[in-house]
Amino acid sequence: MAATDTVRIDFICVHNAGRSQMAAAFAERERAERGLEEVVEIHSGGTDPADEIHSEVVDAMAEEEFDLSDRSPSWVVLDDLKDSHYLVTMGCSITEFNPAQYGVESRAWDLTNPDGKDMETVREVRDEIERRVSGLFDEIERTAAESDDESESVTARVSSAVRDALSF
Repeated sequence: MAATDTVRIDFICVHNAGRSQMAAAFAERERAERGLEEVVEIHSGGTDPADEIHSEVVDAMAEEEFDLSDRSPSWVVLDDLKDSHYLVTMGCSITEFNPAQYGVESRAWDLTNPDGKDMETVREVRDEIERRVSGLFDEIERTAAESDDESESVTARVSSAVRDALSF
């Protein structure tokens, strides 16, 4: 990934109190583990945020060494979504906007809402989110590598043409 490239990921749901919070936390960890802090921006928000993150989500994430107790659900700023490279919805019905209208890569992760579910179900949702976030980062790195390869290939062809023209 070129140093000047920035990739923005938005995790969006209605209440920003469960799935999108877990996805953002896992994405922050993936970003740090892969050394992508300077090139990946992570945002999460809801179209109708709850007052607090679901307690079962806080508990399930604590099992994985995440402290979500100091986080709060927040509003998604719809106009900011046009800058998103990956717009990920969590499987909730979000009628306030159509992700396609922003002209960005959008994903609909059809995930069970953990609110009020037993801990086994919440853990299953958590683990599925972790897998999907890791896969998304694999894709981001793969896409960046392909883009870098194409850029290097063009640069090599131009350099070769210049050398030929100058008889080097």
